[in-house]
Amino acid sequence: QVQLVESGGGLVQAGGSLRLSCTTSRKTSSINPIGWYRQAPGYQRELVATLGSGGSADYADSVKGRFTIFRDNAKNTIYLQMNSLKPEDTGLYYCKAISYSLDYWGQGTQVTVSS
Repeated sequence: QVQLVESGGGLVQAGGSLRLSCTTSRKTSSINPIGWYRQAPGYQRELVATLGSGGSADYADSVKGRFTIFRDNAKNTIYLQMNSLKPEDTGLYYCKAISYSLDYWGQGTQVTVSS
């Protein structure tokens, strides 16, 4: 069982930045992959960024160059640094972990980007 708690969402103007955090109940070094997804109203949930074993990161094309995913194993936390935010980045952001072939999701944190 893995519990995930997200934080850091909020309202920001276009061009601004936010940093999301996902704290896990188990060592992040033992959870791979782990990452961020988002869902906008009326749209399906989509991948934003993931971290695999060895620290390899994958990003959705729409966020490459603007978002960075990284982890702090000492704090059992992964982060999503979001820069140059756009209104289309608005959505509910979820942390997802896969452990022993089971999917675990956090409750989500809302990000709203105003134009």
